[in-house]
Amino acid sequence: MKSIRELYKIGYGPSSSHTIGPQRACEKFMERYPKANRHKVILYGSLALTGRGHLTDAIIKKTLPNVEVEFDDQFVLWHPNTLDIKGYLDDTEIASMRVYSIGGGSIQIDGEPSDEGSDIYPHHTFEEIKEFCLDHGLRLFEYVEMYEGIEIWEFLKTILNTMFSAVDRGLRSEGVLPGELRVRRKAKQLLTKPMDNETPEVRESRIISAYAYAVSEENASGNMIVTAPTCGASGVVPAVIRYMYDQLGYKKEALLQGLATGALIGNLIKHNASISGAVAGCQAEIGSASAMAAAIHSELLGHSICQIEYAAEISLEHHLGLTCDPVLGYVQIPCIERNAVGAMRALDSSRLAYFLSESRMISLDMVIDTMYQTGKDIHTKYRETGSGGLALLYQKLKDRKGQS
Repeated sequence: MKSIRELYKIGYGPSSSHTIGPQRACEKFMERYPKANRHKVILYGSLALTGRGHLTDAIIKKTLPNVEVEFDDQFVLWHPNTLDIKGYLDDTEIASMRVYSIGGGSIQIDGEPSDEGSDIYPHHTFEEIKEFCLDHGLRLFEYVEMYEGIEIWEFLKTILNTMFSAVDRGLRSEGVLPGELRVRRKAKQLLTKPMDNETPEVRESRIISAYAYAVSEENASGNMIVTAPTCGASGVVPAVIRYMYDQLGYKKEALLQGLATGALIGNLIKHNASISGAVAGCQAEIGSASAMAAAIHSELLGHSICQIEYAAEISLEHHLGLTCDPVLGYVQIPCIERNAVGAMRALDSSRLAYFLSESRMISLDMVIDTMYQTGKDIHTKYRETGSGGLALLYQKLKDRKGQS
């Protein structure tokens, strides 16, 4: 498996595959072909179908000088997130590069390995990792340090601070999110307006949801967030760790350990399945993020490695089949709500695992494999193309209103 540095990436929303990935591709193209003074980018598949709502053209125009962006939603390629970048010197084409945005902000240039570097972990399943940790008396975050090096903690400090900054900005902000949906920000309202006769359980849900909304609304606005493991699911993990910090008093050192454990879960899903909504639906994004957050919660509570595994397994298992159907191509409806639900489910999964881990019959590895097979079986219209589910029905309703 790759370094967790390739899982947690800092970048601009609203989509790791639609903004961070294409931005990295354009930057790589400019490094290789600095003589080009004019550019053309052709987007295919999911990048073409939902690229406008996902601000793909905006990030490309922000990155590449003198560029024309073309959307081709008819030509089908082997990967749903494909783009061609062409460079010109005046009117003469001097370079061309095909790039695949493979999820989580990572890219792969056609004919080359991905940009994620070489494997640093010798184990590739949770069962292998668990056996190694039990044999050597290690917790999962200690396993991460063994292969990443002690400098991983400085990296995770930056990740934690970036997550907290996104929460803070989102909680301060009001108004309407960009785009024609005109969705109003709700994070500040969720945090500052308690319900009448609010129980502790309702208060917990409201505050966690506020944190999840805060980051997700920042992501939808194209602001800086951390992929955890993607932009579209970037509110789940920060919501859980910020709640543990603000409301339960956990120290930042413990949060860093939690982030390391959560990243290990995300890495396993990315390595053995997918974290891309265009490849496997929203189960690969929100499901993965919720599994990571459940593992973090269990780690912070000092649960056993078997309980941590079960918490992650429950969260991922109960997102199986979740479709990716962004309305009008924006990472807003149903995406923002799903981040809040995913965060709350993470806590419920951790608590259930604490009680029942000894009786479980399904492994995390089995659920990861199941998620990937399920994702391949999901029709393409439910995999971030904006052509099925809520996206389709909303568009039909919008068209009927426009005709009346």
